[in-house]
Amino acid sequence: MQQQEAAGQAPRTSLHGHWSSRLAFILAVTGSAVGLGNIWKFPYLAGQNGGGAFVLVYLLCVFVIGMPVMMSEILIGRRGRRNPVATMALLGEEEGHSRRWQWVGAMAVVTGLFILSYYSVVAGWTLAYVQKSMSGVFVGASPAQVSAVFESFTGSWAQVGIAHTLFMAVTIFVVARGVERGLEQAVKFMVPALILLMLILLGYSINSGSFGLGFKFMFSPNFAALSWDGVLAAMGQAFFTLSLGMGAVMAYGAYLPEETSITSTSAVVILADTAIAILAGLVIFPLVFANGLNPSEGPGLVFDTLPLAFGQMRGGVFFATIFFVLLAFAAWTSALGLMEPAVAWLVEHSHRTRAQAAVMVGGLVWSVGFGTVLSFNALSGFRLLRGTIYDNLDYITSNVMLPLGGLLITIFAAWVMCRNSSADELGGAGAIFKSWRFLARYVAPVAIAFIFLRAVGVLG
Repeated sequence: MQQQEAAGQAPRTSLHGHWSSRLAFILAVTGSAVGLGNIWKFPYLAGQNGGGAFVLVYLLCVFVIGMPVMMSEILIGRRGRRNPVATMALLGEEEGHSRRWQWVGAMAVVTGLFILSYYSVVAGWTLAYVQKSMSGVFVGASPAQVSAVFESFTGSWAQVGIAHTLFMAVTIFVVARGVERGLEQAVKFMVPALILLMLILLGYSINSGSFGLGFKFMFSPNFAALSWDGVLAAMGQAFFTLSLGMGAVMAYGAYLPEETSITSTSAVVILADTAIAILAGLVIFPLVFANGLNPSEGPGLVFDTLPLAFGQMRGGVFFATIFFVLLAFAAWTSALGLMEPAVAWLVEHSHRTRAQAAVMVGGLVWSVGFGTVLSFNALSGFRLLRGTIYDNLDYITSNVMLPLGGLLITIFAAWVMCRNSSADELGGAGAIFKSWRFLARYVAPVAIAFIFLRAVGVLG
């Protein structure tokens, strides 16, 4: 077997630049992970699956499975220093195996594009809500009036399509600017600002009169309300919110300086991402109960409860506007991570400029995204296996493609790459490396494989 140790290799350099510092990388990956998945998707999934039981399974998946998978993606990305497709091919050959591992990288890239196609539509809602917040439409509004605003907006394919188009246009612009001039400049301000505003909202939620009910709903496990579909949703959400299995973390790892610790940065990112997801639930669920709303109402939850809360707050117009601006930027940082692997591949594979690649990839995503746009209005009655076009894309990517990609990536890092290669990237063969190797070789693959087989119907 051909195994090359780091001592015998010339250091590779990324073709797309590097993060300027460890903090920049942490903020970038946190920005990619922290977004609509935490503030929009996590609360409504918890609401649909019994609250505390879902949260407990989610936390278990994040720390026992998500952590080793994230470390695996970063170490593969930094060692290869290329886009996910080229990296998997290069390292597969370098480790004495096959270049066919490139298809795992390709699947991750495609997964990211599918996710972005519907993610950008929901992210476009945040842009529309910036305008609605500024107009004061939520001031003093009742729950029924807030819900009517949401239903009226999503019921218009033209309004949703315009918001989707605007979001993709800005995403393309930022991606075209590159690593340091685009993403890094945005996340250094937007990620801390979003966290600060969420803490302010938490203070309001604590004084809503129903904080105890919301807290109990999130942290009192009711396993009778958690089905196997709920477990699958928790697993899919763990991958979705951490940007795992979609090539984003691997692509960002390619730009990570050699001296930066993969373990510590992974831990910081996961802790920040999980804290914001929990924080979002603690903000939203007390407001749900205080205003007599249904915690399991689905994707519109955050667009019903938060505007309602802002409408009752002093200075609510200001806070609502700023919140949805920051939420839009959080969505943009995540969208950058979803687009980056495909853009990097196109630049390296076809020698296009970064701007050309961004326009081509973004245009493709924009086109596919109109299936989701129409899922909420003109094609809302069109049903496939899992429901609307949006429902199918969400289910297949979150519950099938992401776990499968994470499984294969982890197997590659823990079983295909030689011990010296992975130990070199993780800073030696000490206790941390041994823990990662055990989790990545045995615990994470078994758990992911079981849930994947449940998702595809092999296990009843």
